[in-house]
Amino acid sequence: MSEAADLGEWEFVGRRGTEPVKLVPGEVIAAVPAARTLAERSAEELRFDFLDDRGVLRMLRRRHHDEIEMFNAGFKIGVPLAIIGFGAAVYWGGVVQYWESSTARTAYAVVAAVVVLILLALFIRTAMAHWGDPVRQNLRARARRYRELAHLARREGADIPAHYPHYGPYPFAAGFHPEVDEAEFADGEGLS
Repeated sequence: MSEAADLGEWEFVGRRGTEPVKLVPGEVIAAVPAARTLAERSAEELRFDFLDDRGVLRMLRRRHHDEIEMFNAGFKIGVPLAIIGFGAAVYWGGVVQYWESSTARTAYAVVAAVVVLILLALFIRTAMAHWGDPVRQNLRARARRYRELAHLARREGADIPAHYPHYGPYPFAAGFHPEVDEAEFADGEGLS
């Protein structure tokens, strides 16, 4: 993770493009009985200690890195797909439909459709590779549960900033896969 050098000892970036955020110590969350109970239950369920500050910091930094990789993969294929698809439709509407030869119109439509479908298939394949990776799904499931813990503790009176840890609720965060080896995902800091 290249931006790790720019972060302070206990800082992470909660959402792509935002400022670094300081980690709320686990003892703040643990001070709320309901959050502590949920953290202990979640530790067994998701095989992760949500009150271990170093582990949580590493998880949040990995989650940010995961979000960047997903965005970049979608951007690299999604933008050309949108531009080519839009360009092909506009060119059809402005030029091709007025060609006299139906063979040329058909050939254009076939070539444009093939190119758009190939790009669409690449986009779907890339999205499925990122969303379907069970190691990344485990990371997202843990990040989602940590967010729930932090919000529960804040609602119960803990001194936690609003919207901490500053990323969304992950409505599509996949389930946890206990059979997956965590060593398959390195976070770029030499930690795996």
